[in-house]
Amino acid sequence: MVREHVGVTITTAHQWAWPELHDGQRAVLREVLVHGSRSRADLARRTGFSRTSLTRLTRDLVDLQFIVEGEIRSKGGRGRPSEMLDLRPESAQFAGIKLTGSALYAVVTDLRANVIESVEHELPRSKAVPEVVALIGRVIDDVRARHHRLAALGVCLAGDVEDADGGAEVVDSPFLGWDRVPLQRLVEEVTSLPTVVSNDVQALTVGHHWFGAGVGRSSLVVVAFGAGIGAGLVVHDELVRGARGHPGKVGHLLVSSTESGPVCERGHRGCVSAWVTVPAVVANAGAIDLDDAIRRAGSGDPRAQAAVRGGARALGAAVAYLVDLVDPEKVIVTGEGLPTARGAEDAFLEGLGARLDPASGAVPIDFCDFDFADYAWAASIAAIRRVVQPLDGEHVSAA
Repeated sequence: MVREHVGVTITTAHQWAWPELHDGQRAVLREVLVHGSRSRADLARRTGFSRTSLTRLTRDLVDLQFIVEGEIRSKGGRGRPSEMLDLRPESAQFAGIKLTGSALYAVVTDLRANVIESVEHELPRSKAVPEVVALIGRVIDDVRARHHRLAALGVCLAGDVEDADGGAEVVDSPFLGWDRVPLQRLVEEVTSLPTVVSNDVQALTVGHHWFGAGVGRSSLVVVAFGAGIGAGLVVHDELVRGARGHPGKVGHLLVSSTESGPVCERGHRGCVSAWVTVPAVVANAGAIDLDDAIRRAGSGDPRAQAAVRGGARALGAAVAYLVDLVDPEKVIVTGEGLPTARGAEDAFLEGLGARLDPASGAVPIDFCDFDFADYAWAASIAAIRRVVQPLDGEHVSAA
């Protein structure tokens, strides 16, 4: 709604929308967003734009209040000092939502992915699509009451997500029992926000690549495990999407061939899922939950020790397969199953070393602390990525 006051046009807060940026503006904004404060000369060099085009593009972004002209830095005594351009993180907010089988986790972030607010809600017991979508709508309405420059929304969940004519479609989400759900369209209808729907591990990979433990790495592997296990891959600074949008399925790689090995829910004996997931470790240990399994293993219970060490060893083997396949600069391991790897790190390294090709060499591996809200944070970054990533990939025009 627009109101006129003494010759000044005022747009009410809830009507603010992210402006349509062309690819040149997006490319410059992305550089400042991901890589931090930059001079115009540095931006021109990194983007390939002429100084004239770059000056025009940055002026546009300053006028839109997305970047600000900041401090003056010298060039070590040579040449004129450079005026630095930096992001205005408060210029826009983004919402991120993670759906599990029982809960909705939501965050609001600024343009630099700093978390401003986080909330958690139980899902409707039915898990019915209309009820969950209505809950998302209520959460966003509540967020809008406090954050008036909400630009886009990201939603992530475990399962397969594919692009369809009407937007992203959840083709299979076993923990929610959903199949062929046009979630992007449904959420955009109730929120009126541009929405990105992603697999949760793919979203987490983008999050770590842009703002997390993978910053500065052009090749990256993220392994997340808990109720299930999946991997996200970045090669040459691009998320690997695959032909249908669901790569990184490592759960059924064979890691043990003994006839006495555990069997996964699909009947595969000795695969990664049969050893590594939280339900697998708990069942193999004869425990109540993962904390109980870790505690029993620490107390010397042979069955629990075999389960925890076997899970850690199988996880190491899965990481070795991915390192050999992708040749990454770094591997990030995270998820609610992380206590398994931390509780038997020597077994993890044993599994890694047994499967890793000697030519692969040493790769940094980070065990990253985990909270379910991390997925919501990552979903908000997928939303940020949607509005700042050049639409035409590397073929960017300054027009």
